[in-house]
Amino acid sequence: MGHRETQGTSSRPGTGPTAGAAGRRAASAVLWLACAAQFMVVLDVSVVNVALPSIQSALGFDATSLQWVVGGYALVFAGFLLLGGRLADLYGRRRVFVWGLVLFATSSLVGGLAATPGVLIAMRAVQGLGAAVLAPATLTILTTTYTEGPSRTRALAIWTAVGSAGGAAGNVIGGVLTQSLSWRWILLINVPIGAVAVLAAVRLLTADHSPKEARPARLDVPGAVLATVGVSGLVHGVTQAEKHGWSGPTTVAGLSVGLVALTAFAVVETRYATAPLMPPRLVRMRPVWAGNAVMLLAGACFIPMWYFLSLYMQDVLHYGALATGVGFLPHTVVGIAAARLAPVVMRHTGARALIAGSAALSAAGFLWQSRIGADSGYLDGLFGPAVVMSAGMGLLITPITSTVTSGIAQNDTGAASGLMNTTRQIGGAVGLAALVTLAAATTGTVASYRSVFLAIAVTCAAVAVLALALPSPHRLDEGAGPGR
Repeated sequence: MGHRETQGTSSRPGTGPTAGAAGRRAASAVLWLACAAQFMVVLDVSVVNVALPSIQSALGFDATSLQWVVGGYALVFAGFLLLGGRLADLYGRRRVFVWGLVLFATSSLVGGLAATPGVLIAMRAVQGLGAAVLAPATLTILTTTYTEGPSRTRALAIWTAVGSAGGAAGNVIGGVLTQSLSWRWILLINVPIGAVAVLAAVRLLTADHSPKEARPARLDVPGAVLATVGVSGLVHGVTQAEKHGWSGPTTVAGLSVGLVALTAFAVVETRYATAPLMPPRLVRMRPVWAGNAVMLLAGACFIPMWYFLSLYMQDVLHYGALATGVGFLPHTVVGIAAARLAPVVMRHTGARALIAGSAALSAAGFLWQSRIGADSGYLDGLFGPAVVMSAGMGLLITPITSTVTSGIAQNDTGAASGLMNTTRQIGGAVGLAALVTLAAATTGTVASYRSVFLAIAVTCAAVAVLALALPSPHRLDEGAGPGR
């Protein structure tokens, strides 16, 4: 009922549309497997933040190298997302999903036992590679397990909610594990989770074609290299802008390498590649290019939000690490609730109207957040804005994801998923660098936070306007019914 069995993604035979309750239960199990992997990937972006002082003290990091505990993961994750997405199309979704889990869990184990800074940074980079394989694979599994329509939109809403929970819960979980056990457990906890997920994947996901049938030789190696270098260079350049300014040598070098490589990537994909990493036919589809433009701006709003709110709570309100994590609970709870509500709203409004409306709601929340002061209380300075902005965020991602993945052929779902994840990460990196620059140029600590949140509000308003470029709304037969 609403899901189908497809090569390498669906559950075992007998769970197709005619399999009734058993088929729905099998598809539901696949959904929660994909969500568990996505939660783990998103969690590890933020879970180390609270533990950084403990890591620095235990392993003897200096201030310069410590940033790479976070940056090594983020840079490799963003750089390999396009390649990770296409691997699932060419080598089989179950196979690539399991590869990603094994890589992620193994690097977590070695990183958790690391005795030197170099080993930890290297393992965080390998974690990022595993995450770049896993993240698009989870979305690909969902879009090929559930047919387009209400059942898929409900699944995407749950996937979105779990991803939001992972990002928001990182600070809380990191604080609890570091304070009660050790910083090492923020990595070691992935090992048993990954092992269980591997066993579940082998049981729940249909076996892929043999390597010969999967045609591994079709991988677009030049495109993969150029895309990885291009995205990595671009993300590295904008992150260097936070410290060295937009005219700094490392910033200019990173941006230049990124832009040249991405330009060469576009030429290779359109003129020379026989099986392109990013098929031009995919990018020409209106839902894809317009949806990714919206996702780019959304990433520039929502990813930097966690960074600046965390600093505001600690620098201005003088919260401790654990209190800061707890302070994010309203963002988490409201975001999850809104994401679960998104299919119901989308049924009546369509994707385009919901994107515009939820972006406008987020803009109102950030505008409220921009009125903070040094003496703001929790209710008026954090809780109130959190409810409004998180409601908008929770409602926004599901219709964007549904739009970008609609009408995509099965052999292109991995590429579409990888592109959407890449777009979001680039938007977040560029947005963070630009907002850090804005904050540095603003006189006064509180004034800098006000200017940042006001800029995010303006960007959210731009998302609402850009939504008009999306295709006509998906209504009753294309949207989603109430979740079950």
